[in-house]
Amino acid sequence: MGEAKENDVYEEELLDYEEDDDKALDASSAKPAADAAQAKKGYVGIHSSGFRDFLLKPELLRAIQDCGFEHPSEGNVFGNLQHECIPQAILGMDVICQAKSGMGKTAVFVLSSLQQIDPTAGQVAALVLCHTRELAYQICNEFERFSKFLPELKVAVFYGGVHIKKHQDLLKNDCPHIVVGTPGRILALARDKDLSLKNVRHFILDECDKMLESLDMRRDVQEIFKMTPHDKQVMMFSATLSKEIRPISYGNLC
Repeated sequence: MGEAKENDVYEEELLDYEEDDDKALDASSAKPAADAAQAKKGYVGIHSSGFRDFLLKPELLRAIQDCGFEHPSEGNVFGNLQHECIPQAILGMDVICQAKSGMGKTAVFVLSSLQQIDPTAGQVAALVLCHTRELAYQICNEFERFSKFLPELKVAVFYGGVHIKKHQDLLKNDCPHIVVGTPGRILALARDKDLSLKNVRHFILDECDKMLESLDMRRDVQEIFKMTPHDKQVMMFSATLSKEIRPISYGNLC
């Protein structure tokens, strides 16, 4: 992403949807029903209104529709976030997005990554890091859900608590194009040369504040970042991003 930006630029470039979300809560008495409907659809809140305008792959549009989002409501806060971020993300631009949980942040990096990746055998094109194995598993499921009509694209998840030999064998025999995992396990695999990051084109941090606030995890993330090519897209997402963490996001990762 180039050199670190000055502090007075942080506020301008950070996409923050908390205020819009509060307005939406006040304006819509139907939100509980909408939330219930969304919960039935899975982890990602996705709304396809206008998604065809993004010129997404037919396979992605088909997956969106297949998940039951053919007739979404207009103008809700989920759509606002996605309509703001996705056009930038699918062009390969770097993104730092702050938005409350449940607003569809995951959909932004899942769809934009799937849109851009041209799978090459044996090469990891996208790396997604998060702070817990539960979140890693959920994100992997979302990639699988929206790549269901892209059968050549492989996704795998890696985290501690699983014998590392299992992960080593998977990488050796069936290298995924998209890797999701926790920093500790990803770093261990990369250090041992089991996981090659030299072809990563999309570097994604979900709940980045959780990883960057922890000194040990921050060091792991930074070391992993340095193993990836300089020329890549960086996307960072968080529900909260303090003023202390924002310079770290820009200066040490971008």
